[in-house]
Amino acid sequence: MLLAVLGWSVIARQRAPLENTTQTRFDAIIVLGAPADRDGNPKPMQLSRVTEAVQEYKRGVASRLILSGGAAHNRFVEAQVMARTAEAQGIPRSAILEEPASLDTLQNACYSDRIMKAHGWGSAEIVTSEPHAPRSGLIFSRLPLKWSIHTAPSLAPRSSAYESLVKTVEVVKTARYLVWARWTEHCEP
Repeated sequence: MLLAVLGWSVIARQRAPLENTTQTRFDAIIVLGAPADRDGNPKPMQLSRVTEAVQEYKRGVASRLILSGGAAHNRFVEAQVMARTAEAQGIPRSAILEEPASLDTLQNACYSDRIMKAHGWGSAEIVTSEPHAPRSGLIFSRLPLKWSIHTAPSLAPRSSAYESLVKTVEVVKTARYLVWARWTEHCEP
């Protein structure tokens, strides 16, 4: 049974949508959370996502950033750390919205969708890392947004063991989403 679920996860990840629109301009760029280090500084994954979102903002993809992530992995609120990083890279505070409550990707999507609805926005570029993109696509495909996933390049040292571990963790998290979370955790208006 476990092998069947993991196989289903692998297939779902291969077939996951990475967009539902061909738009190149969006109402917002949503940056999915990643943990800060124990001192409250961005780790390489978080830094790469924010840096890529800043570059997309400067290219004119959208005029605002939604930085999504609570204190999921330590006491530091990911959205706040990302906001400081984006401001340090030249993004005006007025273009930054923080979503500081989410503890996982499903909540990143749901709570960011609430912010989008509150402002009357209907489209977003989603910035995340490559291994996280398929699961993010599965989650965002259930929301009433026009969206496209944009992956940030990795800033972490590359090793085949590390990359295998990250991909394995993502397959397991995808299995959890397919079997449990998408049926029990819903976005509330």
